Amino acid sequence: MRVALHHQTRYEYDRQVVLGPQLIRLRPAAHTRTPILSYTLNIEPKDHYLHWLQDPYSNFMARLFFTNQTDHFEVTVDLIADMTRINPFQFFIEPGADSFPFAYEPWLKDALQPYLVTEPQTPLLAELIAQRPKQAGQTVQFLIDVNRVISERVRYLVRMEAGVQTPEHTLESGQGSCRDSTWLLVHVLRHMGLAARFVSGYLIQLQAETKELVGTSGVAEDTTDLHAWAEVYIPGAGWIGLDPTSGLLTGEGHIPLASTPSPMGAAPITGSSQVVDTTMHHEMALTRV
Repeated sequence: MRVALHHQTRYEYDRQVVLGPQLIRLRPAAHTRTPILSYTLNIEPKDHYLHWLQDPYSNFMARLFFTNQTDHFEVTVDLIADMTRINPFQFFIEPGADSFPFAYEPWLKDALQPYLVTEPQTPLLAELIAQRPKQAGQTVQFLIDVNRVISERVRYLVRMEAGVQTPEHTLESGQGSCRDSTWLLVHVLRHMGLAARFVSGYLIQLQAETKELVGTSGVAEDTTDLHAWAEVYIPGAGWIGLDPTSGLLTGEGHIPLASTPSPMGAAPITGSSQVVDTTMHHEMALTRV
């Protein structure tokens, strides 16, 4: 199964403005497991300079410089992905890390330091962390359980406001967007001694061709959207994706765009402009090819 994903974001300004440098993080990351057969990035207006680079965490970024004033700014991504089924449990864990808790080797802990940074525990966060099992158990089952707890604790909602809620706010309200529940999961994992990072990417969900006799059949139609999830580092397995919105491990429908220690470094589009009234248009479409 191959699908064509179309993603367009357009900013319209009420007058001609000078745009500062813009950073675009909308290219599939090098570690994506879903084969990307083609990719194009189109920018309007055409009078610009584009330079591809990698950030300190090896994410691809397009840096844009505009030469003239403009009344609009448009970013369009088109890609074709091969949705070959991926087994999310197809990995091996080193013997010393197959049961939790475990400790990273000193050299590995140094390399993972940006993903181990924690903030002071707040009351509800501390209460949640204290509920972890006191006895050692299988690492994979532990990750599944933690991911499921966050999924059941936080009701998903579409939140259009900018920024990410604090873990304490998310626990207090019991609801949040995918980025809010992901940031909560990252904090929980780090306080438990595991390196975790924030991931932004595309989520592709395809309608099942046959109905399930028991349980749900999934989405009613093919859909795609920008999404957020977490990745945790386990020796031998590497980075394992956990989606706290669904409570599942990530699969072929999760296409990472940026993986960073904090949400700030994973924003799809960042930049500056003169102060101006702005209207944003956003559209995404998915087609089977």
